[in-house]
Order: sequence, then C-alpha cells, then structure tokens
Amino acid sequence: MSHLLQSDTQLNRNSYYEASVQRGPALSPLQGHIHADVVVVGAGFAGLSAALDLAASGQRVVVLEADRVCSGASGRNGGQAIVGYASGQEELIRQLGREEAQRMWQLSIDAIDLIDQRIAEHGIACDRRHGYLYVADKPRKVRELRAEVDALTTQYGFACDWYEGQALSGQIASARYLAGAYERQSGHLHPLKYGLGLLQAAQRLGVQVFEHSAVVDLVHGARATVKTANGSVSASHVVLAGNCTLPVFGPRVAPSIAPRIMPVGTYIAATEPLEPALVASIIPSGAAVCDNNFVLDYFRFSADHRMLFGGEVSYTTKTPANLTEFMRRRMVAIFPQLAQARMAYTWGGFVDISMNRAPDFGRLANNVYYLQGFSGHGVALTGLAGRMVAQTIQQQASSFDVFARLQHQRFPGGAWLRTPTLAAGMLYHRLRDLF
Repeated sequence: MSHLLQSDTQLNRNSYYEASVQRGPALSPLQGHIHADVVVVGAGFAGLSAALDLAASGQRVVVLEADRVCSGASGRNGGQAIVGYASGQEELIRQLGREEAQRMWQLSIDAIDLIDQRIAEHGIACDRRHGYLYVADKPRKVRELRAEVDALTTQYGFACDWYEGQALSGQIASARYLAGAYERQSGHLHPLKYGLGLLQAAQRLGVQVFEHSAVVDLVHGARATVKTANGSVSASHVVLAGNCTLPVFGPRVAPSIAPRIMPVGTYIAATEPLEPALVASIIPSGAAVCDNNFVLDYFRFSADHRMLFGGEVSYTTKTPANLTEFMRRRMVAIFPQLAQARMAYTWGGFVDISMNRAPDFGRLANNVYYLQGFSGHGVALTGLAGRMVAQTIQQQASSFDVFARLQHQRFPGGAWLRTPTLAAGMLYHRLRDLF
C-alpha cells in the first residue's frame, strides 16, 4: 500500500463515523482470475452507485477496493449533500455555454434527488436531513454571496431565503456571520451509513465486492484485464472510481489523467453529545452550514447532537500539528457557547480536486471510464456519476459525455513541485480571506 493510502487510513482511525456503525467482517480479497461484464475499481459512492445500476440491469459486476468499502472520502466526509459544483457555474458557462451549463445545474439537483431515491428504495437509515445555510463573514463575502444567490434565482430559478444582520441570528447563533442564504434542496446525512447501505443493496443484486484488493495494473483490450497482487478480473468494461487514489495507481493504471487531480487533506472534529436545547439554539433549522471563503469552514449537528466541524486543509499531505486543539479553537471562535464542549473525535483524509474544481469524467479507451475531480462536492455528485457511467455502458441516454467535454489542465510543477506550488497558492487565498 502506498504512503498516501497508509496516511489516509491512519487519519481515519479516530472517525466518529466509524465509531457509530457496525461493520461486518472484512470481505475477502481477490484471489485468482475471474470474469465479469464490468469491473469497478473503488468501492466508494461512485463505484457502488455504478455497480448498483449495472447489476440491476443484469450485468455481472465485480468491485475491487484497495482498503475497506467507503474507507476513503465517501465514508469520512462532512456529510453535506450540496447542489452545484465546486467550480461554480461560470466555469461551466465558459467551457460549454449557457444551455449546457443550465443542464448541468439541473443534473446537480437530480443528484440530490437520487440520494433520496436510493434511501427510500433500499431502506437505508443514514440520518438524512434537508436544509442548507450558506454564510458570509465579511462585507466583500456578503456581496459575493448575494450576487451568487441572485444569479441562481434569475438564471436557474433556484430560490433561497436571504438573511442579513439581526434576521440571521434566528438561523445561526454566531456573531461571526453577517449574512446567509438558506435553501431546502441540499442537506446532510451520515455518509458511512449511506455507503454501507449502498453496499448491502449492491450485494443483494449479486455484485461481488473484494476488499484489500488494490489494483496494480490495467491491460487494455476488447476485454480489459484489471490486476491486483493476487488476482485479476477480465471484463468488457472498466470503471475507474478510485478518486484521489488514481495518482497512487497512475504509473500503471491511469498515467494520463493522474496529474489532473491533487490529493488534498481535509479534517473534521466531533464533540461529545451536547444538550438538545443548546443544539437547537445554535442552528434552529438543523441545517448544514458552510461559509463562502476559499479556505472554508463547514459544520452541522449529528443525529446524536454532536457538532461535526470541518475546516482545515493540507496541500502537503502532512497532517497539521495539534489538529484536535486547532479544530477546537476554530470552532469556539465561531461558537463561544461551545467552549466547554469536549472534542471526542478528530479524523481526516484525502479528497481529490481538479485545477478548475470542475468534475473530471471521461474515457481512457472505448471501454474504460474514469470518474475523478469531485472537488468537495462528492456526496451528491458521485451518485450521479455512477448512474451516468452505468447508463453509458448500457448504451442508454446519458449526460456522461457532457461532463467529458470539460477540459482539464495538469497541476503545475510536475510530480515534485506541484505540491509546494499549490501550497503557496493556498497561502495566498488564505491571506486574502483574512485581510
């Protein structure tokens, strides 16, 4: 296992999500050679979503996971299911035009609806709640948020409730924020419960899932072969849904696209359970919250009344020192009323970002598809990506090729310099947010 995968696993050891579920015994690793119609690399939301739809259509599907199911970004993220794209609509308009950008906006709403469809169809208990509050903490950020809300309303018919000044205090009990926009489409859930629910649904349809089966090679052909250390799968189609682990496998699996994404460390802390009255006073609607800074804070309350607070990022693959205390101070700066709350869990891991923060989907060959670059919007977008690639494999109408038309650049600096280059750029944006 690579250094990146080892770091990802270590960061996730103190995860509230892992502590609040009952995983079954580890699934067996792949041994020997097997045949399938489709082999999916990666058992996160995207891979499981694709497998679920493919199996429902009668395809023989094998899923290979390097660690455990949803042990990566799918099982340890902030749990915030958000409409739209991290790139914003302007990048989509610039590349594809207004009509296609509007289509992609609607697809992001469909991605939220798909989560609710999956939950209802498969009986997945994952603490699902609707409601999302976007907040701004400086006059310049208020203007930016207002402009974005107005554009979404006039161009896309997407309504938000606007709160400013004293009116905002009824939505969030923090003096930090000057304005906010509330919408009902987005929301939050327990991501690991949701992911394990997708796994069970896929297995009921006959999907074979192998854990601890990292892919080491991909041999292209009419029937491609995906190899692990102890086995291989030949299939008519391959779906690479390894997300930020694609650079790990890149030299033998996806060298042409690996430089187009960057693994970024993200971190979350969870408090001990809080008094329900305190929880209700801080965010009365129970919504998920995120600010609009470049280096943003995002937070919500869990079903058992814990504050789940995400904020810090690392572009160097190194975990920040004194992470738990750092996260506590950041949380208390926003909510002084949580000064006495004990931090019970702190965890993190890597997510993938693309240079322009737009999703990067496409083909390496006619029968080899890849899904990467979710850039922090993966809770909803991964499910849509999995469905679109499944539809494409089945030769059904799909929007996959709309996403595949998006152009992406490599991160500057090559393998050795892109991390310090990006870290320097992040420092600039952090200072700009501060001052």
